Amino acid sequence: MRHFRKTPPPVLNPGASEFEVNNWLISDFIVERLIPIVGVRPFPLSELELMTAAVCRFTPTHIFEWGTHIGASARVFYETSEFYGLGIEVHSIDLPDDVAHVEHPGHQRGRLVRDTPVQLHQGDGLDTSLALLERIGVSARALFFVDGDHSYESVRRELEGILASVKRPVVLLHDTFFQSSDSGYNTGPHRAIRDVLDRAGRSYHTLETTTGLPGMTLVFHEKALERGR
Repeated sequence: MRHFRKTPPPVLNPGASEFEVNNWLISDFIVERLIPIVGVRPFPLSELELMTAAVCRFTPTHIFEWGTHIGASARVFYETSEFYGLGIEVHSIDLPDDVAHVEHPGHQRGRLVRDTPVQLHQGDGLDTSLALLERIGVSARALFFVDGDHSYESVRRELEGILASVKRPVVLLHDTFFQSSDSGYNTGPHRAIRDVLDRAGRSYHTLETTTGLPGMTLVFHEKALERGR
């Protein structure tokens, strides 16, 4: 693997009230470092950009993600943290071995991060993450990546749980592209995000990849940008 020197996150205006990063520098990082490792499936270029940008702009101390599978998203977060010298602690959660699921990777679980400091867990993603966060304490700045069961009910429960439990939350959710209800594509995640935020009020902002599948949405509290300054 090519060695890179650590460089500060490419945030142009850290004091700005809006979400902004240097897309040219992030693109260089994605093409030169991420794609040779994780490719563009399941995360196409636009989603890799949003994942990297969110980490750079919010500079979390901890990332909690569920839906580990082979570890592609966890590896994206680990490489971003390493390249930009952020020292983020990454926790990735997947289903227990005895739970049957069409996307359960079996012995392949987390293979892309087995030689990294990423910490692998098994259990319910939301419950495990919040329990870990409680033990870490109030000093933690958390980013959540929701990529487990993509049903409406699951995504609604998980997003509501994060928003209710975490001050100034930052959440990335995968498979959120919206197609017409008769397309055959699961529109549950998109509808769940919409319904949760409709009830949450105006304190939350969103950024989305909207050109096609699979789709990713960033949800963040308006005050969360202050911690990235």
